[in-house]
Amino acid sequence: MAITKEVVYDKVEIVSEFKHIQCREATVIKEDGVEISRSFHRHVLSAGEDVSGEPQEVQDICNLVWTDEVKQAWADKKAEADARTFP
Repeated sequence: MAITKEVVYDKVEIVSEFKHIQCREATVIKEDGVEISRSFHRHVLSAGEDVSGEPQEVQDICNLVWTDEVKQAWADKKAEADARTFP
């Protein structure tokens, strides 16, 4: 009886005008090659974040869609929200 654990990014989505990257990580537990459990963890990456700890595929997507214009637009939006929150 062999039990294995596999962690894979099974869904990566680009959402909003600011090109947020939604990542879904699946943890699959198998016994003798038959899946007995699957759980998910999700997180969102925003333009300009450090993605060095992400899988190469996610890094490549971020580098492709996070242009300088997108990064600046997101920084401007955050600054605008901070100005409203902390006058």
